[in-house]
Amino acid sequence: VTIAVAAATVSGKKIGLMQRSTMQEAIAAHKVGGIVRLTGFILKIILCTELVGALLLLTVFGQEFPIARGIWYSIFHSVSAFCNAGFDLMGEGQPFSSLTGYSANGMVNLVIMSLIALGGIGFLTWEDIKDKGIHIKRYRLQSKVILITTAILIVVPALFFFLWEFSKPLWSGMTLWEKLWASFFQSVTPRTAGFNTVDLTRFSDSGQMVMILLMLIGGSPGSTAGGMKTTTVAVLLVTALSVFKKKGEAECMGRRIEGETVENAATIFLMYITLFLAGGMLISCIEGLPLLTCLFESASAIGTVGLTLGITPQLSAASKIILAVWMYLGRVGGLTLVYAAFAGTQRNVSKLPKEKVTVG
Repeated sequence: VTIAVAAATVSGKKIGLMQRSTMQEAIAAHKVGGIVRLTGFILKIILCTELVGALLLLTVFGQEFPIARGIWYSIFHSVSAFCNAGFDLMGEGQPFSSLTGYSANGMVNLVIMSLIALGGIGFLTWEDIKDKGIHIKRYRLQSKVILITTAILIVVPALFFFLWEFSKPLWSGMTLWEKLWASFFQSVTPRTAGFNTVDLTRFSDSGQMVMILLMLIGGSPGSTAGGMKTTTVAVLLVTALSVFKKKGEAECMGRRIEGETVENAATIFLMYITLFLAGGMLISCIEGLPLLTCLFESASAIGTVGLTLGITPQLSAASKIILAVWMYLGRVGGLTLVYAAFAGTQRNVSKLPKEKVTVG
């Protein structure tokens, strides 16, 4: 959608209200005004960030490979990381190795992690950063929620991996720095990026479960990432907190959250959890594989992540079809699916009688 609007702008065509509205929905903008200007800003951010990432990666790949291949590898992996794609070209020596050969390389780890995070926070957050600088208090509520939630989802899992997962004897061959890099990398990459720097099959059940949760949450609205989105989880958490405090409406950072937003968040959450569980259970039944392993595949598909515990190539056609459908549904997005399912349904302004139902 961004490319279509940009092409129309460059060719001198007038951008109609329908195109502006489509662009607004695609990047989760709050208003139609300024969409064309925002499109130009998005393209600049994408090109500049990916270029800087490629130049930094070239300092490593340029020394390891012939110069032409080093440049190509740098550009490819920079784009793949920023767009949260997770595709890599490192499988020549060892199939499906991803970035395991660079687990101790600080430059590769830092650049790839940064590109994943920058692509996953959303372009409206980038606009807030551009317009308001470091004055976070002046940011939109959405940008504040995204930045805080993203920071928590990076730091807390990284601490878990470092203090629990990589403290086990099977990782004793890694240095302290390698364990630290690996902890943060495996905390960032499940947010729909799909790279890995260590063998994920060696993770404990609890470690794999943490990665499943991260894959389901994904990135932020209007970003290059998939998943149910950070704001969905944040809205549900503050809503629950407001219920605990017996407040009438969900509140966050001195603002009320609309009831429609809470309803959308609950719907998206339920849809993703249902698809995730259904996919994992179906694959487990079809293949006769452990449920956790199949749930990992299902979460990776619905979150459009691309991580695997190595079973994907051996799956039957039926299981691969399930994963393909889940990837499609996950990429289209939660609200799009909900609206498409009920397209043509007219809003009913009449209200039915109330009756109390006890929950909990």
